This record gives sequence, C-alpha cells and structure tokens, in this order.
Amino acid sequence: MLGAILLRVGEAWAVAATLQLILWLVQQRTRNAGIVDVGWAVSFALVIGALGLGAASPLAAWAPIALVVAAWSLRLAGYLISRGAARAPEEGRYVDLRQRWADRASPRFFVFFQAQAALTGLLSAAFVVPFVAVPWDRGWLRALGLAISVLGIAGETTADAQLARWKRDPAHRGQVCDAGLWAYSRHPNYFFEWCVWLGYALHGLAFAPYGLIALFPQALLLCSILFVTGIPPTEKQSLASRGDAYRAYQGRVSKFIPWPLRRF
Repeated sequence: MLGAILLRVGEAWAVAATLQLILWLVQQRTRNAGIVDVGWAVSFALVIGALGLGAASPLAAWAPIALVVAAWSLRLAGYLISRGAARAPEEGRYVDLRQRWADRASPRFFVFFQAQAALTGLLSAAFVVPFVAVPWDRGWLRALGLAISVLGIAGETTADAQLARWKRDPAHRGQVCDAGLWAYSRHPNYFFEWCVWLGYALHGLAFAPYGLIALFPQALLLCSILFVTGIPPTEKQSLASRGDAYRAYQGRVSKFIPWPLRRF
C-alpha cells in the first residue's frame, strides 16, 4: 500500500513538473514569471484528474474529495488570473528577482518553477490516499473533513471579494481594510486557506493508518503561512506602505484566527 501511495505522489509531481516546464517556456517569451502562481493553483486540478484516471479504489471513496480539491484549485487559479498574474506587467517580486539574477535569470526561474511543481507533489499527499485505499469510517469523518474544506473555500472567497471591493473605493486609498472578515483577522484569506487543508487532513484520517500522511501537508502549509512566505512578508509590506495605520490595526485585530474579542 505504501508503495502505491508513493507512486501516486510521484505521479502528481510528474504532472505538475510537466505543466511548470510548459509555463517556464511561456515566460521565456512573455518575460512574465507571475504565470508560475497560476500554474501552481491549476496543477492540483490536473493532478486530481490524473489520480482519478488511475484510481484503484471505488469511485465513492475518492470522488467527493476530488470535487472539493478541483473546486479549490480552479477558484484560486481564477482569482489569480483576475488579479493579472498571467498578464503584463510582471508582479514586483518577480521583477526584483529578474533584476537580481540578471544573466542567470533563465535557469534560476527554471529551478523556481520546478520547485513549485515539487511542492505540488508534496502537498498532494493530503488527498492521494483515497485513490488507493478504502475508508474505515461510516462517512462521518469524511463528511466533517469535507465540510471544513468547503467552509475554508467559502471563507477565502468571501475575504478576497471583501478586500477587492474595499480597494475599488477611491475613498479607501492609503487606508487599511478592516471591513467584514478583515475586522476580525488581519489575514482571513490565509486562515481559511489553512482550513481547506485541515479539512483534507481530517478526511485522510478516515483512511488510517496510511491516511495519516495527510497531516503533513496542512502542517507544512501552516508553518509556511505563519513563519515563512505568508504573514511575515505581507505584514512587512503593509507596515512599509501603511505605517502607523497598520500598526494600529495590528493592535486591535487578531493576527490569524478570526477573533472578535480583541477588537473590543
């Protein structure tokens, strides 16, 4: 069983690596590396399709989680595209990398794109087991996991829409968004993103002991959000652009988990 799981994880990596190779070739022509983010998001939908084609377990074991993963993947890809990730001008962080890497930008971006593919492979461990095993629960644990993931998708979608609506109002220029979910968490989008993966982990417990592997991706994602690529650089940028207004916001609003008590 373990061998089958590792084989499917390797298959997920191969699908993502192929996609990112194609997108790297595209950015060689367009000079817009932001397409890597769209590729990362949509790669999970492609992985789900590949896993479904080669599934060894009954359809009922993997179809529900497959639908949720595909919905999350396509929603995120659509959101990134709507923000302009796949079109010019290139996002600032990639412009900075291109300038710093100079003549070595092309091979280093190749490594960067493939690193995203490797991350897709690792994170796919969150939902690969249902494609090769049958659950032991009577449906309640899987239902709970899927409910939390769906709640995460809904919360993330709501947070993104509220922020976009706030930014469209000229009266809010230079201010900090503290409306809706942003009044209770400084990063509700990150919180609900983690909820999606927490739901995958709970769903995986219905396939224990092998389903325990699903605990690793949500822990990896949580650490990344809290300490590496999520909240720290976002807050640093917000402090640089909003100054005291953002410091005041930090003082009255929860950092991660939506929590109303601190606001009052």
